[in-house]
Amino acid sequence: MADETTPPASPSSATPAPARRGRRPGRGTRRLVRVAWTVFFIGVGVVLAYPLLVKSNFLFLFGKSPGLEELENPKVEQASEVYTADGVLLGRYFRENRSPVPLSQMSPWLTKALISTEDARYREHSGIDPQALLSTVYFTLRGSKRGGSTITQQLAKNLYKIRRGENQGGLSHVPGVGTVVAKTKEWMTAVELERRYTKDEILRMYLNTVEYGSNAFGIKVAAKTFFSTTPDSLTAEQAAVLIGVLNNPTAFNPKFHPVAATRRRNVVLQRLGQAGYLKPAEVKAMQAEPIVLEYQVEKHVDGPDTYFRGAISQAANKWCDEHGYDLYRDGLKVYTTIDSRMQEHAEEAVDQRMKSLQQTFDNFWRNQRTNPWVDEDGNEIPNFIETQMKRTESYKTLATRYKGQPARLDSALNAKRPMKVFTWKKKDHDTTLVMSPLDSLAYYKHFLQAGMMTMDPYTGSIKAWVGGLDYRFFQYDHVRQGKRQAGSTFKPFVYLTALDNGYSPCDRIRDQRVTINYIEDGKPMEWQPANVTREYTGINMTLRHAMARSVNSVTAQLTEKVGWGKVAQYAHKVGITSPLLSVPSIGLGSGGDVSVYEMVDAYSTFMNSGFRSTPRLITRIEDRNGNVLQQFDPVQKRAISPETAWLMTYMLRGGMEEPGGTSQALWDFPELWHKDNQIGGKTGTTSNYSDGWYMGLTKDLVSGVWVGGEDRSIHFLRSQQGEGGRMALPIFGRYMEKVYQDKKLNYDYGPFPKPPPTLKRKYVCYTEYEPRRRRSEAVDSISADNLLEQLNTKNGEAPATD
Repeated sequence: MADETTPPASPSSATPAPARRGRRPGRGTRRLVRVAWTVFFIGVGVVLAYPLLVKSNFLFLFGKSPGLEELENPKVEQASEVYTADGVLLGRYFRENRSPVPLSQMSPWLTKALISTEDARYREHSGIDPQALLSTVYFTLRGSKRGGSTITQQLAKNLYKIRRGENQGGLSHVPGVGTVVAKTKEWMTAVELERRYTKDEILRMYLNTVEYGSNAFGIKVAAKTFFSTTPDSLTAEQAAVLIGVLNNPTAFNPKFHPVAATRRRNVVLQRLGQAGYLKPAEVKAMQAEPIVLEYQVEKHVDGPDTYFRGAISQAANKWCDEHGYDLYRDGLKVYTTIDSRMQEHAEEAVDQRMKSLQQTFDNFWRNQRTNPWVDEDGNEIPNFIETQMKRTESYKTLATRYKGQPARLDSALNAKRPMKVFTWKKKDHDTTLVMSPLDSLAYYKHFLQAGMMTMDPYTGSIKAWVGGLDYRFFQYDHVRQGKRQAGSTFKPFVYLTALDNGYSPCDRIRDQRVTINYIEDGKPMEWQPANVTREYTGINMTLRHAMARSVNSVTAQLTEKVGWGKVAQYAHKVGITSPLLSVPSIGLGSGGDVSVYEMVDAYSTFMNSGFRSTPRLITRIEDRNGNVLQQFDPVQKRAISPETAWLMTYMLRGGMEEPGGTSQALWDFPELWHKDNQIGGKTGTTSNYSDGWYMGLTKDLVSGVWVGGEDRSIHFLRSQQGEGGRMALPIFGRYMEKVYQDKKLNYDYGPFPKPPPTLKRKYVCYTEYEPRRRRSEAVDSISADNLLEQLNTKNGEAPATD
C-alpha cells in the first residue's frame, strides 16, 4: 500500500513559497501613506510653529521682531529741538527730518488720496488684504510686478525697520528666504498694529512716518519743504503730489523729476476720481495744471547759524552718549540758558562797533600804504598770504590733486571765479566778488575779529555768546576756540593772590623802575618791566589805584612778592583752565593764551562771593512727550573766601572810581549811569596791540570781550586805535545800554553787594586823588592812554604791554 504522505521537496528543486517571492500585498502602499501623513503633520506643525519661531527669533535665524512695548509705544525717528531760556526755538537736529502732527491738522485730501491710491480696501481688511495678495501672485506669474502691501504693512516696515540692522537674522541673507521672513514679520506686525490702533491712528502714524524725498520725513516737513505750507492747508492737487511721491521718493521727486512727478500725480488724481472724491471734470482740469513748488530744504541741523550751536551740540551729544539717547533721532527737547533778546543785543553791539572799527582799520592801513600784516618793527611780512595759504585745507586738497605739477597748482590758486564773501557794506553781510583763492584769503585777512560772552555769575548760565562776525563766513569761534594773551586783564589775578594772602587794597607799592631777578633753566636772568607810558610817577600807590591805572611796575613788584607760581595757581583756582607759564611777567598777561570763556568764568568767581560756577548752556532735557530726563542745576565750588571775592569786586570798581582808571571811557555811555549804578571792569592790550580786551562786571552779569586780527601780526600800530579801552570796551558799553533799556529782561541798575560782615581788613583808604564818581566831579589828570599817545608822538617808541 502506497504511503499517502508527500515527502518534502529538496531545496534545489522546490518552488519558492509565495512569501519568499515578495512582500505581502499592500504593505508598501501602507508605508507610503504613513510617510505622507508624517510629512503632512510635520508640515502642519511647521506652519503652526513658524510664526512662533519668527516671533521668538529661534536660534537667531529670523531677526528681532517688535515687542509689546514697541508696538504700544512706537519710536519714530523725530528731530530734537533746542530752545532758548525765553522759549524761542533755536534749531532742530535730525537725520530724518520729521515733526509729527495729529490727523486733525492734516488736509482730508491726504487720507483720501492715500487710501484711493495705495489701499482701496483699507477700511475693510485687518492688516492683510488676501485679494491684493492673490492679485500680486497672479500678475507676478504673468511677468508683471505689482505691490500687494497694505498701508498697515507699509507702516510696519517703516516704523520698525524690519529689513534693517538687528531686525535681520541668519536667514535674512539667504536669497528668497530672507524676503519670505521679512514679509512674514510685516504681516504679523500689521495684524498686531490693527489690533492695537484704530484705522485713523494708523493713517496718522503712516503719514507722519514715511519719506517724501528731499530729506523730508513726515507730512509736516514735506508740506513745508515742497509747498512752504502746513499739512492742513494742502490742496487736493498738492496732496496728490505728495502721496504720489511715496511710491518712489527719488524717482517722483517733483523738484528734480518734474515730468515723472506730474505723471504720478495724475495717477493719484485719477484714483481720487474713481473713488468718487473728485468729478471727472475736476480731475481733468487738475491734471492739466503744472506742479507749482515753493521748495525749501531744511538742513540736518535746522535754524540760524550761530557760534554757540556747536557748544550746545557738543554738550547735548555727550549727555546722549552717556544716557543711551540719540540727539538726531529721539525727538528730545533741549532747553538752554541763552536768552534770545540778550543774544540779539550782543550781536548788534558787536556789529555796530566792529563795522565802525573796521572802517578805521582800513583807513589806517590805507594811509600807511601797506597791508596790515607786519613784523615787530611795523614792516609788512613778505609772502605772508602765500605762507598762510599753505596751511589751509583747500591748498592741501589742490596740492594733492596737482602733485608734481607746480604750474597747474599755481594756476588753480590764481584762477578767478565768482565768490560770495563777507562784507560790512550790506545788511545781510554778503556780496559776490570775482576772486581767486589767494585773493579771497588776502581779503579775509584784512578783517578784525571779535568774541563776546555774558554769564550770570550766580548760576553759571551763559546768556549771550558771539563767537565772531558772521558764522556763515567765519566758523572759528573766538569765545571758546580762540585763545590769546590777555594783557592787563590778567592783572587782577596778581591782586587776587595778594589779597588772599594778607594784603589790603590800601597797601602801597611805589611806582618806580625796577629790575626783577630770577633763575631760568639754571641761569640767572633779569627783567625790567616798563610802564605803558615809559614814565614812572614815583608815587607810593595803593594797590587799588595801581590796578585801576594798570601800572605795570607795581604789578610786577607785587607779582615778585607773592610769587609768580602762586599767581598761576590762583588763576587756575578761579576759572582759568589753559596751561600757564610760571614766569615773572605772568601778571602782564604773557604767561599763556586764554579764551574769553575762561576769563568770564574766572571773573564771575569774584561776583559770586568766591564760588566758582561751572559755565552751563543747558538747563534741562525732555523726551518727546515732555517728561524731564535730566535737570542741570548750577554746579558751584568754593574757590576763594567771600571776603577776598568782595575785595576783588571793590578793586575792579576802581577802574571807574579811581582817577585815571582805564574803564572811564564808559562815561561815554550815559544810559549806564542811573540810580547809583556801579560797574567794575578791566581793560587789556597785548604787545603791539594784537589783542584788545575788556572784562565788565555789573551786579547781575559778567561779560568778556576780545577784539583782534585773525593772526597776531594783524593789528593797529598805536594806542589811539588799538588798545582794549578803544577796541573792546565800547562793545561792552553799547551792549549793557541795550540790556538796561530792555525792561523785559528785568536787569536793573544798582550798586554791587555790600561787603560781608566778616570782612575785617581796611579797604576804604586815603588815596592820592579823590574818587572819580561822575564826570562833573572828575579831577583833571592825564590818563595812561593819553600819556602813552603823547609819549609815542614825542619819542616814536613802541609801548610796553598794557
